[in-house]
Amino acid sequence: MLEYKGYFGTVEADDGVFVGRVSGLRDVITFEGATFAEVEQAFRDSIDDYLAFVRSAASRRTGPTAARSRFA
Repeated sequence: MLEYKGYFGTVEADDGVFVGRVSGLRDVITFEGATFAEVEQAFRDSIDDYLAFVRSAASRRTGPTAARSRFA
C-alpha cells in the first residue's frame, strides 16, 4: 500500500506492469508504471493532479452551495 498526503493507493502486478488505484474516493484515480519506483511516482503525480483539479473546480463554483462548501 502506498501513502501520500493522506491518500492511499493499492498496487498489483498485471502482465509485466504495476497498476494501482487510489482507495477511499468516489472518484476513480488509477496509475501505472513499469517499475515500482515509476508506479510510486505516478501515484504521487496522480494525487497532486487530483488535488489541483479539486481546487480548480471549487474555485469555479457559484451560487449558494459554493459558499457552503468553502466556509462549512
